Amino acid sequence: MALFKSLSKFSWDAKVVIALSTFAITYGEFWLVEELCGTHPLAKSIVLLKKLPDVFEQSEMLRPRFESFWSLFNVMLDVTESIIRFHELPPQYTSLDQPPISVAATHIPIAVYWIIKSVITCISQIIGLSALGHKSIPSTTETSDLSSLVQKVNNVHEHFTKQLDLCNQYIDEKKQVEAYNRLVQLFETTHVNNMDILKALFNYSNDDLQPLLQGFTGKRVGVEVLEKNNIWLLISDLYISEEELTIFCQIVNKMREPNYKEAPNINPFRKIDVLFPRSQSGYQEVWLPVVDKTIPWTEAKQREFDRLQMTMPWYSVHHPSLINSAVIKYIKEKWHFNKTPILVVLNPLGTVVNTNALHMLWIWGSIAVGGDLTSSCEKRLWCDETWGLKFLVDGIDENILHWMEEKERIIFLYGGEDIDWIRKFTMKAREVAKAANISFEMMYVGKRNPNKELLRRNIDIITKENLSYCWKDLTLIWYFWIRLESMIHSKMQLGENIENDPIIKEIMTILIFDSSSEKGWALISKGSEIMAKAKGDMFLNCFKEYDKWKGNVDVKGFIYAINDHLKQLRTPHHCNRLILPGMEGMIPEMLVCTECGRPMEKYVSTSVMYSCCNN
Repeated sequence: MALFKSLSKFSWDAKVVIALSTFAITYGEFWLVEELCGTHPLAKSIVLLKKLPDVFEQSEMLRPRFESFWSLFNVMLDVTESIIRFHELPPQYTSLDQPPISVAATHIPIAVYWIIKSVITCISQIIGLSALGHKSIPSTTETSDLSSLVQKVNNVHEHFTKQLDLCNQYIDEKKQVEAYNRLVQLFETTHVNNMDILKALFNYSNDDLQPLLQGFTGKRVGVEVLEKNNIWLLISDLYISEEELTIFCQIVNKMREPNYKEAPNINPFRKIDVLFPRSQSGYQEVWLPVVDKTIPWTEAKQREFDRLQMTMPWYSVHHPSLINSAVIKYIKEKWHFNKTPILVVLNPLGTVVNTNALHMLWIWGSIAVGGDLTSSCEKRLWCDETWGLKFLVDGIDENILHWMEEKERIIFLYGGEDIDWIRKFTMKAREVAKAANISFEMMYVGKRNPNKELLRRNIDIITKENLSYCWKDLTLIWYFWIRLESMIHSKMQLGENIENDPIIKEIMTILIFDSSSEKGWALISKGSEIMAKAKGDMFLNCFKEYDKWKGNVDVKGFIYAINDHLKQLRTPHHCNRLILPGMEGMIPEMLVCTECGRPMEKYVSTSVMYSCCNN
């Protein structure tokens, strides 16, 4: 207490530093003399004059005491360093009336007390050692007292360290909130170029002044290479699918070709340069990977990141660690990113013109040729669209478009995984088409979110048994289904009411067929607009009962006759499901059943399921 009184005018951190400094002089003098007494005459004289014990001669007897000394010294320094770190916390975040800062502050006097008590105890021990005769044996009680003190100070250190960690966490959260608010304000401000926005996104204020990697050269570059460009930010985690990368790369590669030719198999680009001329400012694609920073970065993740980075010919962030947590929060809260990849478009001034243009690319891939991926352009495109087979398959397979040009040709699209139903349906469809004397083609479109091995097996069987045409490339099947999902999400993103939208109603019907029918489903079209569609069992029964409606074929036409008979086969009993990915901000609050018009029940987990069952 006398020592505390003499240090009363100093702050708590200064008290402990002064006390340790005083102890260092005493301890240092003792140990320096003991270490040098065997080789240095002056040190040997001091040992003799002060009658100090020869520590090295009594090393075995004194070892337990010095081991306790050293343990106590280390933990005393640890506690002192923690106290200093607390006092060095940024003052703008350390208001003493806010926990956990206030809680940690109350523990500092306790910690300082135990350090000073330890200092006095150690000095007393050294004085005691100085009084030892050469044959004296250290007390086991004294050694035990030191060990108890070590345990006590160690407990103080552990407890205070936890409080200090909470303080640092609290300060980091405050900093992140400030950084997030600055980012919000930055995006709400009009700029003369996109540099301020890009520097904020890629943490340019960090020591790393070259945060980007140029995919086609592998060179590190700064954000200045993106100045005055439209920026396409492809945002994803490390689990972006091969199908998404394949289609997106095709779109980007087509954009880079000055005189492109339409691809023979897949053409996600329609020639609409007249409507959407190429941007004067140009555009650059940048991959921005978002990872959970609370999960340790592993070698496996690094390998996956490197693999993805090598497959992307455009710019990408050099490492995910460069993306600030505030940026990740902004991406999730403002742009609604939730694992599913999105494509955010910034104009040359850094203004967001579309929070997710991927839906636009999947639906109208050719818009990339013009470079106009704004939401206003997306609205104009929807105004020009009408429902029909052309819109359903446009940009996927030219063969179907060629079939449609023959006015009398009937086109069957069908999907599902049950190969027995596929065999029965295709065989019966051929029989009916032959009996009705119609020209027809059939195309298998697989299933949404399929079992890929089962899907490949079905494709092999369909090809070997010549049941119908099919897409052997699973990427095309993925593309067909992602376009349907994208049509719903695109409408929602534009803030439109999808409940009464005629196109979305047709899309939902196909998606419900895919989710609900265990056998399969089918759609028959003549030209672009005349359609008949139903679940697999109902369509198969309709074909089996051809004799009941064949008389209407000459009167009404083949598809109208089918539609009339399908209406007779329908019953009020049904069980429909629709499963959509759980994209934050893109989940419809209510969907109505396309069969009965009642609101569907909604179940939310990682995906969203809507159900209407009255069986």
